[in-house]
Amino acid sequence: MRASLDTNVIIHLYRAQEQRILFDRFGNELYIYEQIRKIELENHAQDFLQEFDRDLSEQKINLITDVSLKDMGVYSLFQKYVAENKLLYSPKDMGEIYAISLAQTLRLLSIVTDDTKQGGPYMSLLQFPNSQVLPFTFVDILILNYMDGTLSVKDTIAAFDNVNKSSSLNWSLNSHLSRFVKRFWKDPYLEKEKKWMLQYCNSQKIDAQRKLNDLIKHIKYIKYAA
Repeated sequence: MRASLDTNVIIHLYRAQEQRILFDRFGNELYIYEQIRKIELENHAQDFLQEFDRDLSEQKINLITDVSLKDMGVYSLFQKYVAENKLLYSPKDMGEIYAISLAQTLRLLSIVTDDTKQGGPYMSLLQFPNSQVLPFTFVDILILNYMDGTLSVKDTIAAFDNVNKSSSLNWSLNSHLSRFVKRFWKDPYLEKEKKWMLQYCNSQKIDAQRKLNDLIKHIKYIKYAA
């Protein structure tokens, strides 16, 4: 699975030293447009920028430039998508616009973004019937990593708490888990997402109901113990 990265999820995970969540899921199939690195991260991520650049140099994350897009013969297509997405999103959301446009241009399966506001990229992509890009938050990726056994239930909860605290997100794991279940099983936004999840669970031999019920029990136990 390949993914385009938005600015916010990079900041949240690197600031918490939990970027392994991405590498565990996508390997070296992560992509970022050069303007996100040059502008967005330069302005907002000086505390971990050296570490991020090291991962770029080691090709854990693929930096896509205008030159590389031209070499691939898709620069004009990328520009077309950028222009279209500028009509859909706020001018303040250029990182999201670039991330979505890159995913569309390179035909990546997914975009990872923590921008879940109404009208933002996450909610919009869920509701666009013709979108070929699946949006995931860091929590969605965390749950997928737990489901396939990459992370234990305790490590999953600990990683969520770490990111949530370090970036002052004030998110609820229980709420995001409920939304994850609703999205892919109970009341899917799009039927193709339900089909994707079914294929994913079958290919990984995942008993989704058992795994998710176990996670729910641990979350409730921790809340009760606290």
